[in-house]
Amino acid sequence: MADPLIDDVKDLLEKDFGDDRILKQIHRACENNEVISNFERNYVRKLAEKHLGRKPETPAPVEKPVVPDVVLPETPSVQKIQTIQSEPPKASSSSSKNSKLMLGIGGVALVVIIAVAVSFSGISDITPDVVNTPDVVNTPDTVSDSLTIQTDFSSYNNQDIISINGVSNTQSSVNLSIENQKGELVWTEQLSLKSDGRYSTLAIAGGPGWEGSGTYTIKVDNGVETNFNTFSFTT
Repeated sequence: MADPLIDDVKDLLEKDFGDDRILKQIHRACENNEVISNFERNYVRKLAEKHLGRKPETPAPVEKPVVPDVVLPETPSVQKIQTIQSEPPKASSSSSKNSKLMLGIGGVALVVIIAVAVSFSGISDITPDVVNTPDVVNTPDTVSDSLTIQTDFSSYNNQDIISINGVSNTQSSVNLSIENQKGELVWTEQLSLKSDGRYSTLAIAGGPGWEGSGTYTIKVDNGVETNFNTFSFTT
């Protein structure tokens, strides 16, 4: 059975309305009973209404379904249940007095325990004072306020540098000398005093006469008196 749409397509093609290519495609589909899309049907319908005087199709009114009213049943009101909270029984006056007495005794015992603990901790913290002994300074064997001589160390090895310093109350120079363990002269130097009477110099522990290890003597002479000191030397 041919689609009734084919009559409108033929009229549109004969009167040259619309797109021939689309209309011919729809005409062929109608003849071959092929599926025609809604787009193609609407295209033909609008052309037919515009050029062929076809009346637009009015859709049948759709009846709305009647929904019956739903009556909700009344729910009984929930009665509130009042709860009566009973007050705790009051403690008797006698028990209150006993508790206060026990608290007082416990507090006294706690104070005694703390006092004993503090006393023991105080005893344990007592440590004997450490007496800091000053470093031993290499002082001269013969003490003299007017003429002194000292070295920076009390012992030296071969090729060590010896720092020598001292004080003299004279206004001139001083003569320094070092003798080995055999009493042989191994070093000597004359120094001018500073404005405050101090002097200082350096000497190298080594060279001729320093071949043996032992106690070496360093002397100072200011022309008025002589003073000396000693140090150990190791080759």
